[in-house]
Amino acid sequence: VRLQVQNVEKPLYRGTFHCFQSIIKQESVFGLYKGIGSPMMGLTFINALVFGVQGNTLRALGKDTPLNQFLAGSAAGAIQCIICCPMELAKTRMQLQGTGEYKQKTKNYKNSLDCLIKIYQKEGLRGINRGMVSTFIRETPSFGFYFLTYDCMTRYLGCEAEDSYVIPKLLFSGGMSGIVSWLSTYPMDVIKSRLQADGVGGVTQYSGILDCVRKSYHEEGWRVFTRGLTSTLLRAFPVNAATFATVTVFLMYMKSEDNLPECEPGPVIHQPSSL
Repeated sequence: VRLQVQNVEKPLYRGTFHCFQSIIKQESVFGLYKGIGSPMMGLTFINALVFGVQGNTLRALGKDTPLNQFLAGSAAGAIQCIICCPMELAKTRMQLQGTGEYKQKTKNYKNSLDCLIKIYQKEGLRGINRGMVSTFIRETPSFGFYFLTYDCMTRYLGCEAEDSYVIPKLLFSGGMSGIVSWLSTYPMDVIKSRLQADGVGGVTQYSGILDCVRKSYHEEGWRVFTRGLTSTLLRAFPVNAATFATVTVFLMYMKSEDNLPECEPGPVIHQPSSL
């Protein structure tokens, strides 16, 4: 977020590592965890929605095909925007608060919940859902590629429940799924961050998505749409590796406990294997 929204005329950070160093030096290690309350509150519900909707949509579509995997993932991505957008708005505002300050002189927001309450009091529901359209445009195809990649990777690697290397294979598949999903729509994430950060200093720069795209490109060129990509991918692999592997292993365990037939499709992996 810091890299995506920094002023090109007076940049604070030269890159991912410099940003990491600067935050620790200027704001202590706790600066790296600003805004953590928002994801902690929202991610449980987001993952429940995503995997639940994807599994049920795929069953409703009937056939397990690459297209249906993509459509089911896209449906899941679209629905979770209801929680994702306000969550990321609070996270963005909290992460930008007190930039470069060891002890914040003025705190606009005490925590993520206080941030959302104050935005609502000032701007209403529209303020809480700032960046909703850009979030929807980002998440819908992104989750389609997310589940499609995972399905293709697990098939290609031959992930079987009795395979002694099934956990590393699941971790790798999940990590690669995260990377592909972020690469597919990353420019829109930059726009989303800029729109949600807009007005933090009291000055509003953008009137909407197209205006943000036009002004960003005019001022910084096409490279603006790759700002922060390195740090995003460094985060994406371990996070999604852990997410997918945990969900899949948990479902395998539950199936074995319930003595379900081997070929019965589950909500994540739908392939004719013991997994």
